[in-house]
Amino acid sequence: MHKRWFAWIAGRSLFCLLLLGACFADAAESQDTAKFGGDYTGTIGPLVVKVHIVRTADGTLSATLDSPNQGAAGIPCTNVTLNGTVLSFDVPSVNGSFKGTIADHGDAIDGAWTQGNPIALKLGRDTFVAANKPSAVDGIWLGTLNAGGQRLRLQLKVRSDATGRESCEVDSLDQHAYGLPCADVSFVGQAFSFTIPSVKGSWQGTLSTDGNTLTGTWKQLGEAPLNLERQAAAIAASPASAPRYDEAMPPVSAADMHAVLRSDFKDALTSGSLAPKTHAGVSIGVLRNGERSVFAFGTARPDSLFEIGSITKTFTGLMFAQLLEQGKVKLDEPLRELLPPGTVQKPVGDEILLVDLVTQHSGLPRMPDNFKPADRQNPYVDYRAATLYEFLGKIGVQRPASPEFLYSNLGFGVLGQALANRAGVTYPQLLARLVTEPLCMKETVTALSTPQQSRFIEGYTATYQPAHSWEFDVLAGAGAIRSTASDMLIYLDAQLHPEHACKTAAASPAAKSLAASIERTHEPRAEAQPGRRIGFAWMYEPSTGIYLHNGGTGGYSSLAMFDPKEDFAVVVLVNRGPGADGGIVDRLGLHIGQRLRGKRALKIE
Repeated sequence: MHKRWFAWIAGRSLFCLLLLGACFADAAESQDTAKFGGDYTGTIGPLVVKVHIVRTADGTLSATLDSPNQGAAGIPCTNVTLNGTVLSFDVPSVNGSFKGTIADHGDAIDGAWTQGNPIALKLGRDTFVAANKPSAVDGIWLGTLNAGGQRLRLQLKVRSDATGRESCEVDSLDQHAYGLPCADVSFVGQAFSFTIPSVKGSWQGTLSTDGNTLTGTWKQLGEAPLNLERQAAAIAASPASAPRYDEAMPPVSAADMHAVLRSDFKDALTSGSLAPKTHAGVSIGVLRNGERSVFAFGTARPDSLFEIGSITKTFTGLMFAQLLEQGKVKLDEPLRELLPPGTVQKPVGDEILLVDLVTQHSGLPRMPDNFKPADRQNPYVDYRAATLYEFLGKIGVQRPASPEFLYSNLGFGVLGQALANRAGVTYPQLLARLVTEPLCMKETVTALSTPQQSRFIEGYTATYQPAHSWEFDVLAGAGAIRSTASDMLIYLDAQLHPEHACKTAAASPAAKSLAASIERTHEPRAEAQPGRRIGFAWMYEPSTGIYLHNGGTGGYSSLAMFDPKEDFAVVVLVNRGPGADGGIVDRLGLHIGQRLRGKRALKIE
């Protein structure tokens, strides 16, 4: 669970952050392409894509690409080709390509983005025509959002077109995320509001009488004041630098990984992102072909306990699978039937099923609108069952006609509570009964014992400030678990080889159904983020064969991934919350995975 206020989809980015550049190709002319060129926008799932195409007088084409949600600008293209009305180009840095047909006299390009599997991508020309007289709210605005120990500068650009319609976009300057498009923009009287669909956030407030201040509230994970001041000019984007890599070497074994990483991370541990001044503690577990290794860097020890955040969702998914195998729930059972009687009414149309919750296709929002923590440093501790049921009673459990993937902490919190209701126990008790006891995972808990508390490493925000631990109540199924790298390797070993599960618990009903339950959680059931599918919480990348999930709380980040074909698994636990760059844990996981595959590895600096 990422406590990033401007958080985009967890896991590795669809695009890498690259140097500005351009590429060239010869172009053919046609009637439909006579006015072709300029700026085009489209979306790949939740990600906005902007393509900038320039045509010179001699017909030469150049193109660059932006991924605003991910802070990537000026991504260079190669092999830009216009053959009749068919445009194609490659983006070699991310192993991607686009091919589409130009239509509407050059105002649209209908095609597909390919990065593993083809994904529909329709690009439309930016045809904005400015109003003759700007509205009172048009202009550049700047404010600072205090979020989870971070101070994020947000730049708002507002403009109105010739019809008087307002539009805007947001730059999260400290996260290098530019051009996040607004929706539902409204300016009536002095009241101004908008949403940012890509981050599931919204702002609402009022314009001052002198027209120089917007006073209001940002809503995403709860609420926070966000006031914006008018600016004379925009702060220019500062593109992130191109990634650097350590040279490739033969695939590294589990036994050798510690020594290899000690060398790879030497600079980072001395003066970079893992230096003593950052208080960084990293615990890593690697499993390959049955050989395992657990080690640590910085302030962590191999047996340090960390919050694992949203990796908890995969445990909740396995609990669901266990109850399915034991015949205590059904895949297509309505959520309503696992809630206290009278909580919600049966809807007229389709209703939310348990399978919808576990695959993030329920239509439920990321968080409930009555989530208003008294302590923003420990936001989940006071959200109780009564408050959850009040929210569900208000919005109901009707399922959208065609629900899309929507990452929802609420959804998994509801699922965990619903399963506990059916079993007649608490979520922690059900977790122990169905998962941790059958696997002999003695260090994986929601509440620490006194001896464990002494090994619970202190967490820090992305800006290196001490962070409060997160305690959960009714939404435990979304992110309540703490664990060690060693215990998480037991869990990941079971994903690769269920037969390796704990022998001392072999006679229990939960142990007997464990292998079939684990296999069930891996089955991809629905589309997720671009290039990924989702099983029971686990994200699956068809292009790599990897299953993964990451997590983040106020002071901790985590990543778990495994590859059944290559027979390896990795867990990375860090005592730092996700930050402006998306958090170091994903970069560490990517580096280790590349070392396991014998490829050049993203440099950790």
